[in-house]
Amino acid sequence: MAHHRVNDIPPHLLMWRRVREYAVPPSMIETATARREVGDWAGACAAARIDVDLDLRAVRDRHGSELVTRLRADLRRLAPDLLRWHMPRIAPDGRLRPGLTLSLAGYHGFGAAMPQLVVRTPPAWADGGQRMSLALWEGGPGNGACRRHPHPQPHPHPHPDRRFRLDLHRHLWDASRSGELAWRCGVRGAVPATPLDRPDTSERLALPDQPTCPSSQWAVTRWAAEAELLIRAEGRSSAAFAVRFGSSSRAVFELVAPDVSHAPTFRPAHEALPPQEIAALPLLPEAAARILPDLALVRAGLVLTERLHPLVATALGASGHTPVTGPVPGSDDPHRVECRGEIHRIALREGVLAAVDHDPEQLRRENLLVALGGPPLPCLRAIAAAHREPEALTAVRERLGHGDVAGALTVVEGLLGPRAVLRDGPLRDELQSVAARLVEHGLFRSGLVAAPPGRGVDKDGSAPVVDHTLAGHRPRLDRRTDRATRAKRNSRSRPRTGLFD
Repeated sequence: MAHHRVNDIPPHLLMWRRVREYAVPPSMIETATARREVGDWAGACAAARIDVDLDLRAVRDRHGSELVTRLRADLRRLAPDLLRWHMPRIAPDGRLRPGLTLSLAGYHGFGAAMPQLVVRTPPAWADGGQRMSLALWEGGPGNGACRRHPHPQPHPHPHPDRRFRLDLHRHLWDASRSGELAWRCGVRGAVPATPLDRPDTSERLALPDQPTCPSSQWAVTRWAAEAELLIRAEGRSSAAFAVRFGSSSRAVFELVAPDVSHAPTFRPAHEALPPQEIAALPLLPEAAARILPDLALVRAGLVLTERLHPLVATALGASGHTPVTGPVPGSDDPHRVECRGEIHRIALREGVLAAVDHDPEQLRRENLLVALGGPPLPCLRAIAAAHREPEALTAVRERLGHGDVAGALTVVEGLLGPRAVLRDGPLRDELQSVAARLVEHGLFRSGLVAAPPGRGVDKDGSAPVVDHTLAGHRPRLDRRTDRATRAKRNSRSRPRTGLFD
């Protein structure tokens, strides 16, 4: 692997490198793949921490057996670990984008509102465990609720997002079409699977010099072909499409007639359009607008192809199926500590971290001395430090942040032993915080909590307000803020640091 200085690596690549290392652990990939290959799609979803909010019998009663047949076929082809691998994420931690409804497949001919197989992420306040849910969106208000729960909890954004959609990119979640990944992300030499989806030659087109000119993160060479697929899927007659560069920046392009090689090209729109018309244009999804993170990581030498998801590695040119192996904690090598002029060993004994070179009677006397306020032995200080803030605390935090509680506990057990009792410190605080967030997610899923903790109602009982003071945040100023608080927050006078006569 090539060596890089951290300052030379773009921040988004550093984020994606951590995501690829911790977000989808090898154990999840192995278990989900094994269950999917035997036809257990529900078990594969459970292994990938995806809750299934689908009732196929209810779908059959409402829409007939044809939709159930198509839906069940898509569920059997679904690789939930591959879906989690390609899900949109947010900086700086690379966690799942919260409050998102993402379309996986649409089913025409079943009513005015086309049913869609969607995957949802919980809101940010209930994202403990980084779980997702699979549901069938049928349009209309109130469809964000989970039909299988007695107290349905409405999703904050139940409608499928146009910016994040995978119904036109089945290779990012469909195991039977994962081989299309190479040519869909612009790898040279890759052959398209169907004659309708043609690779484009827009790399010969020079984009205009404008403030929103795409950088190296954007897959400009694929925009024309992806826009052609998008316009055809939406049944538009116009060849114009929009690309989102930022929260308030969009550029409009239009397709032009194919050249002699029958490859589509695009160019900037000739005239400026009002914002209303730009918003109504087909929006190029993020999966088509940006370069695949795995491809960028491999090209930058930050990740070996063999360390990618097996389906991704195979599509990008790895030699067959690469066995997935996870990190093995090096607990067999004992730590060495200088204690009373000698080098002593600290290693796992009978499931706990212990000072090997001290007999049990001596350790009992030293622990009693510490309880009475005496100074501990260097070996005991090292053991206490390992319990409170171990060397692998950063790796444990990354795993816990991405919902891999089992992987984090495996690392902790490898360092401290399976029978260790955690002491007060950063490690115990992290585990307690994760447990509390898992409870919040469970309350959200069950519908017992309709709003994040700290949310109340206004004096008239109509408008909800959020009180962040309990979490250590300053309250946000809005139209419901009382006059005294607003005047205090807007005051330019310096705060007093003491009282004077």
